[in-house]
Amino acid sequence: MNGPSPAAGPRDGDGLRRGLGPADAVVVGLGSMIGAGVFAAFGPAARAAGAGLLPALALAAVVAYCNATSSARLAARHPASGGTYAYGRERLGDFWGHLAGWGFVAGKTASCAAMALTAGAYVLPGGAHAVAVGAVLALTGVNHVGLRRSVLLTRVILGLVLAVLLAVVGAALVSPAARAGRPDVAADATFGGVLQAAGLLFFAFAGYARIATLGEEVRDPARTVPRAVALALGIALAVYGLVAVAVLMVLDAGQLAAARAPLADAVRAAGAAGLVPAVRAGAAVAALGSLLALLLGVSRTVFAMARDRHLPHPLAAVHPAHGVPHRAGWAVGAVVAALAATADVRGAIGFSSFGVLVYYALANVCALTLAPAEGRPPRVVPLAGLAGCAALAFALPAASVLWGTVALAAGAAVYGARRLLAARSTP
Repeated sequence: MNGPSPAAGPRDGDGLRRGLGPADAVVVGLGSMIGAGVFAAFGPAARAAGAGLLPALALAAVVAYCNATSSARLAARHPASGGTYAYGRERLGDFWGHLAGWGFVAGKTASCAAMALTAGAYVLPGGAHAVAVGAVLALTGVNHVGLRRSVLLTRVILGLVLAVLLAVVGAALVSPAARAGRPDVAADATFGGVLQAAGLLFFAFAGYARIATLGEEVRDPARTVPRAVALALGIALAVYGLVAVAVLMVLDAGQLAAARAPLADAVRAAGAAGLVPAVRAGAAVAALGSLLALLLGVSRTVFAMARDRHLPHPLAAVHPAHGVPHRAGWAVGAVVAALAATADVRGAIGFSSFGVLVYYALANVCALTLAPAEGRPPRVVPLAGLAGCAALAFALPAASVLWGTVALAAGAAVYGARRLLAARSTP
């Protein structure tokens, strides 16, 4: 099913090799979505929504579906690295493409650091920063030696994480402490709280972007990308929904909101304390899997932006033997390692969500410009996706909105400065 390795796959001109088949693309998306978010995101979301966690999860999934549909149709039409950065330049103009790429890189770079620190906190709480830096450098090295090896490692990590989640769900469902009526969604939920929780949970669903940003490395992207996005999103939603219901059957909303390690607390409450070490190990492995997939996606967007000179052009180099954007990969790895050495994981999810929601808002605008012959989705899909992105972005905590806006303004300033320099250098 997987076909030839990227080392042997065809290359489009000076681009990347098309070595990913349908199963590989699904694995990349799932590896991004079913990662550390499922071990960490339920707590902050419960603090925002209380017992409205399940409606918030459903709302996040609806917005993600609209965004995924728009992104998949665009990726089939424009199968190039960079995702919405590439679509924005083609459909809306140079500035909007630049802004989409900047938002994605800024948000996901922070997310990479958060995933690395999450792994460090589970592996060695007293030395989380050192473990995080080591993990970033090691996984950047994995990406350097070829996409096939990255996909194989993602496949292994995904299998281990799914096994741990299955054990958590099983322990909760068969526990004498489980109460079927406990997820009372009307208990203390507010509309604003559900919106904010949905924005935080969207962080967990945003991994399907990795399939689109790797569009230049997918075989037959017009068929593979839309199918892989839909399948990966559907599986992730089923897993998240099942885990959320199981956890809420043994922990009430207040206990979940206060939990620092929600799934570990859930198995302990279910009377299966022996599973706690496995859950902690699974969380660390999941964080590493998410980090690997994130590094893949961010490096490809940096590569695409550098190729178009929105970032320093030397970052657009492709390794002659491994067929990967090695300079972009190591540059991203270096920045993430620096953040992992100094940053705090708090607020990273909100900041990342804001940047990525802006990115997908632009993707939905791009989808509205597609003609019916280009595979445009029903207009209600990108319109609902655009409205959902805007609502969730501005429902996030104020600090996330503020710093996200500052980051986007910096990106706009960089674009303006680059255009001004180009104009002055033109005779």
